[in-house]
Amino acid sequence: MSIGLRNPRIDMIRGMSILLVLLHHFNIAYPLSDTTLSGAFGWDAVHAVMRNGNYGVTMFFVISGYLITSNAARRWPELIGINAWTFYGLRIARILPCLLLLLVTVNMLALGGVDIFQNHMAAGTPVSFWVVNLASLTFWMNVLISLHGWVNYPLGVLWSLSVEEVFYLSFPILCLGLRRESRLLAFWTVLIIIGPLYRFAHQGDEADFLYNYFACFDGIAIGCCTALLARRIPMHGLATTIPQAVTLAAMTFLYLYRPIGQTDVLGITAMALGTAVLLVGARHRPSGPILKHSGSPAFEWFGRLSYELYLFHLLVLGAMRTLFPPHFIVGNDKLLLLAAFLVLSALLSAVIATLYAEPLNHLIRRRLVRPVAIVAA
Repeated sequence: MSIGLRNPRIDMIRGMSILLVLLHHFNIAYPLSDTTLSGAFGWDAVHAVMRNGNYGVTMFFVISGYLITSNAARRWPELIGINAWTFYGLRIARILPCLLLLLVTVNMLALGGVDIFQNHMAAGTPVSFWVVNLASLTFWMNVLISLHGWVNYPLGVLWSLSVEEVFYLSFPILCLGLRRESRLLAFWTVLIIIGPLYRFAHQGDEADFLYNYFACFDGIAIGCCTALLARRIPMHGLATTIPQAVTLAAMTFLYLYRPIGQTDVLGITAMALGTAVLLVGARHRPSGPILKHSGSPAFEWFGRLSYELYLFHLLVLGAMRTLFPPHFIVGNDKLLLLAAFLVLSALLSAVIATLYAEPLNHLIRRRLVRPVAIVAA
């Protein structure tokens, strides 16, 4: 989102989403079944919170589609006159600096002999770093995972970035080719329909129903459609608050109800549609009493760092797994590690964002992106 145009409620939703992903990945490494947390609430309850981090990714897809489309519509009214060079330049400025830093760091740690950062034969077939780096930079890490499994621990998260950027490669082309919002909505609606059909056809194959392009494009498409339709939906006061409260309750129930593998066909679509409702409410009420509640500023802060957290949190967790092997860590020591993991991931992300990503983002924008008049939404 452009500087000065940040929406605190959207940042809060992003913060919640990235925390779901972080908790999920931590619990995979250090299961919390033997902690006092599980003793107090029961392992089933704790596990229900930790197991469905992929729903957080679904929410990210919707938020991403919404923000990309909203910002594009703000720059180019009706999206008809979109400048492809500027659009791709903005994507490069935001995505590439952190991606290159992650790749360089992981490659150096692997060359230095740190085992967890090296490639592993998840499916019994060796995969070179040349292939992993190429898949990361050309956005087919999800395909590589489908073929060979999670071959590199910290770079595996790039599967969702691959899905997003392949989707956005077509964004300006579609806008220029279809030339009407109604046609764009129709095209994205087709992708929304294909999503659950594709996941249904690939039940039992996690690589396909979670990581494939067509298994995920519906979430981004829902976000894109929401951005175009939200401008036409008048909502005020209780008309905003009540649907959001009901939607959030339904999303919470779905999240806790069953593992995502048992609800992925329509569950992912439902979670995406719920996120769309929250975004519509955030658009009409970007600030309010909810942002003063305990914990909200923290969620908002995590949301502002969501991209850096997404890329670099497994570096922190990988280092912790190296220094504190999971089979030696028992009981409440895991809770201490969880707190350290969240704090260190946040601090690392804040440093990278402040000292590296944001300065390079501004520099690349000045060099690659042509000045564009910003039109009020």
